Amino acid sequence: MDTGVLILSFLFGLIGMAMFTYGWKMGRMVPLGAGAALMLVTYFIPNVIVLLIVCCALTAAPWVLREA
Repeated sequence: MDTGVLILSFLFGLIGMAMFTYGWKMGRMVPLGAGAALMLVTYFIPNVIVLLIVCCALTAAPWVLREA
């Protein structure tokens, strides 16, 4: 495993855990789903650039898809 992939996986895993916890406590589905996806997607993407693009898109999803 590449060092960059390991560091990015750890970083986005932490962000995903925080988003998942926020979504769970507030009862909001978009941060809950984005957090779960951030925690899981890091296991399946071995390329640093693709991982960065996908995780940045998932991190921005709750702000783009705001609930009313």
